[in-house]
Amino acid sequence: MRSGLRASGWAWARLVGGLALTATAACNERDRLTFPTPGGPGSDGPVTVIDVPSGDTTVGDTMTYFVTGYTIDDDGVDTVYFETNGGVSSFPPFIGSSDSVRFGLPITTAGQAGKFITVRVFGTDERGNRGDTAIRVITVE
Repeated sequence: MRSGLRASGWAWARLVGGLALTATAACNERDRLTFPTPGGPGSDGPVTVIDVPSGDTTVGDTMTYFVTGYTIDDDGVDTVYFETNGGVSSFPPFIGSSDSVRFGLPITTAGQAGKFITVRVFGTDERGNRGDTAIRVITVE
């Protein structure tokens, strides 16, 4: 009886040791983590960046303020959409024809003192995937 327990104990030790070797081998196969590049082939959608202004901003009420940025996707940018709330400016969608689109939006601030203008921009790629929305809030003094 005792030798049967000892034999099953050795079998159990071999099984656990084999699993430990398998787990160790699996970990050694991937040396570092990798992540998909935003806007890359087959990704969720284009990446849109508003670079001016670099954050929410305050401007005077006597000028036109330009919001600029870009939308990029390796699958090709199909359309870039612009939404404005709180102001008098509006913009139709832009139909893209390459993997990168630069945009500049002239936001009218004349007569808008005391208002908040929210600008939202997002794109869709050639596969129909929608990207995240870039947002800026412009406070007009």
